[in-house]
Amino acid sequence: MGEMVTFPANGGSANAYLAVPSAGRGPGLIVIQEWWGLNDQVKGVADMLAKEGFTSLAPDFYRGESAAVGEPDKAGKLMLELQRDDASKIARGAAKYLRAQKVVSSGKVGVIGFCMGGGLALLTALVAPDDIGAVVNCYGVGPNAPTDVQGIKAPVLGIFGGKDHAMDAFAKLERDLKAAKVPFEKQVYPEADHAFLNEQRQQVYREDDARDAWSKIIPFLKKHLQ
Repeated sequence: MGEMVTFPANGGSANAYLAVPSAGRGPGLIVIQEWWGLNDQVKGVADMLAKEGFTSLAPDFYRGESAAVGEPDKAGKLMLELQRDDASKIARGAAKYLRAQKVVSSGKVGVIGFCMGGGLALLTALVAPDDIGAVVNCYGVGPNAPTDVQGIKAPVLGIFGGKDHAMDAFAKLERDLKAAKVPFEKQVYPEADHAFLNEQRQQVYREDDARDAWSKIIPFLKKHLQ
């Protein structure tokens, strides 16, 4: 459904997968990968969101590298090798590139991230505060998540599983966002574990919870991206 594109990233360039809705334009939305990389599953999420009316851009934060789902050692290595400065350049470049496209109908663009990408979604909102109008963090913190959320202007929706190993980190994130007066709401699925939205992770995927989560995520994005 989509195509690979190249966009400027603070003096350099980066690649991304771009999916445009059938109407030809729609609210802009950055879709950020899990720690596996820009794989077919993430592209599929971008395609699904395009079918929901969003012009979706999935940046390649690993610059061509990836790990197969089920290769956590390689994925962890790639995640740790991603430097904050490069991640910030890609995030900022993606926000500015997408916002400027004629196929984007919204004044600002949104960002949604999964796992590691949830932390990068927050980073995007921090480094491009004037371009980002909504953030959805799906069970993500990670090494490149901002430790100081002061400066985030966009409202944040958190989607968490009650059995996730990172629930303490999510609780801290909620406290930090509220202390910074960032509008925050959350949905916790008590029986869900980490990555429960990823249909390729059959050991943790929860179809009913995923369906309900998307029924919260899509209206939240449409509400804030006009």
